[in-house]
Amino acid sequence: MENLSFLEKKITRSISPENFTGEKGKGGMCELEKGNAKNAARDLGRGWKVNPYIILQPGETFTIGEIRGSGVINHIWLTPTGRWRNTILRMYWDGQENPSVETPVGDFFAMGWNEYAQLSSLAVCVNPGSAFNCYWPMPFRKSARLTLTNIASEPVVMYYQIDYCLCEVAEEEAYFHAQFRRTNPLPYKQDYTIVDGIRGKGKYVGTYMAWGVNNRGWWGEGEIKFFMDGDREFPTICGTGTEDYFCGSYNFEDPRSHADYVTFSTPYSGLHQVIRPDRLYSSQFRFGLYRWHITDPIYFEKDLKVTIQALGWREGGRYLPLQDDIASVAYWYQQLPTAPFPALPDKDYLEVI
Repeated sequence: MENLSFLEKKITRSISPENFTGEKGKGGMCELEKGNAKNAARDLGRGWKVNPYIILQPGETFTIGEIRGSGVINHIWLTPTGRWRNTILRMYWDGQENPSVETPVGDFFAMGWNEYAQLSSLAVCVNPGSAFNCYWPMPFRKSARLTLTNIASEPVVMYYQIDYCLCEVAEEEAYFHAQFRRTNPLPYKQDYTIVDGIRGKGKYVGTYMAWGVNNRGWWGEGEIKFFMDGDREFPTICGTGTEDYFCGSYNFEDPRSHADYVTFSTPYSGLHQVIRPDRLYSSQFRFGLYRWHITDPIYFEKDLKVTIQALGWREGGRYLPLQDDIASVAYWYQQLPTAPFPALPDKDYLEVI
């Protein structure tokens, strides 16, 4: 907060369904008959919350933000209906054909299981009832374009707001990236790949994982590995366990009762979501975990690959390679151009089941 009192050369703008372009003095101008909330505002008319949301039809892609010039997005808020993995968020910087961000909207905001869980961190906050907030800085030099695609068979209602500044971007600033992956089930004795194919200079800044356990017992013995700048068989950075990487220890268990998981949400890391089995249909444990490398980013010069092992225990005190349902979002900054991402799986493979 030491710089909060500085008067900088920046111009604040904001995009929402009440001002699709973010232009100065253009908010709340929707005519009553054109607004999605025209029925609710029928007694009040123009200027009275006439168009606060959009409706995404099945198969539709809608550009929620298009900005020309140089600047930085510093906050995104949205609240969707429907199943959150059926709405795909993409971001394009400086006119690139390939997106630098491509992920289901729920997973991007660390809500991969389509169930609300309180999350309070510096980069992402999820607040009641389903308010998704992102504070990753997203600079651009020529343009920014953000889209949402509805891959469901039902319409989706979306409230959103994109807050940004028009300003100069320093030469040293890189572009924000986020990539989603999901493997279900993980093949036996195979590491889970969080991200691969990153090319160029940059820094890795965060990991979100939606981890569904397909067996009984502890599931987090696996090590995370960062292969950078030409690493092949062995990585430069090798963790000591899954809960260790997410800044917990000893199974995330209650140290007094040793009978349950303890959720936590901190500025930089958390096990913010534990979905417990019931006695009928919800038969497996599911977890949401995040680790933001805000004070300890992982710098790379040429390339980066990140993997994590899925390990439990078997008889005889031996590790058990697991075949779990794992999804993730990797967050990083790098120079352009962005290498093409692997194609997203189809709707059925993405489904939370």
